[in-house]
Amino acid sequence: MITGGSRGVGAETCLELATRGCDVAFTYRNKASRAEGIAKAARTLGVQALPIQADITDVAQINEFAARLRDWSGSLDLLVLNASGGLERDLLAKDPSYPMRVNRDAQLLVLEALVPLLAGAATVVFVTSHWAHLYGEVEQLPAYEPVAASKHAGEAALRARQSDLGARGIRLIVVTGDLVEGTITAKLLERKAARSGTTRAVHQGTAISPREMAVAIADAAFDKALPSGHTVVVGGALDSVPRSV
Repeated sequence: MITGGSRGVGAETCLELATRGCDVAFTYRNKASRAEGIAKAARTLGVQALPIQADITDVAQINEFAARLRDWSGSLDLLVLNASGGLERDLLAKDPSYPMRVNRDAQLLVLEALVPLLAGAATVVFVTSHWAHLYGEVEQLPAYEPVAASKHAGEAALRARQSDLGARGIRLIVVTGDLVEGTITAKLLERKAARSGTTRAVHQGTAISPREMAVAIADAAFDKALPSGHTVVVGGALDSVPRSV
């Protein structure tokens, strides 16, 4: 199960897992035709695929998609918490607390709803960025800071659940990525760089593709040697992100 699986890293993760023989279900917020395209591509690889429209900040919709998953498959081996947000102007205009609701609260709500479906030895992967993972230690883009702060809070909240998850035989893995090509973070950096006349405004690492992130997520899920709480770093090393001064 992948949240936010119709585009970007989420879509590539769906397809990467499908190539490895996994049936995949994923949520999407809008654009059903795009979601169905990802599901169709996964099915051509010989697996089952289920796209589910859901707003993961809405408890009723979470419970509804959890019920659909129970009907579709009795259990889950992997939950990838990929969906995030906080830069959507329309949603922020209605609710300034939206970044925390989607990046922290919704992650816990989805986990709680799906824990009964997670089989023994299942894995939960939380997908984040270097700026969020290192929030409070590194330089932030002002526009991205609410996202970084809330995703950092989401990671902390999930790590606080490790003991409970471990008692069920479930491990938590965090996958943090460098600048991902085509994402809103990359666009913000490019704009900042253009204004400042530099090539990379606040980061000197190498941009990675959504597929590279997807492969790292799948590798982490399949690598049973990784202990719960392990952090997988994709792209530039964490110490390449400039520290706050």
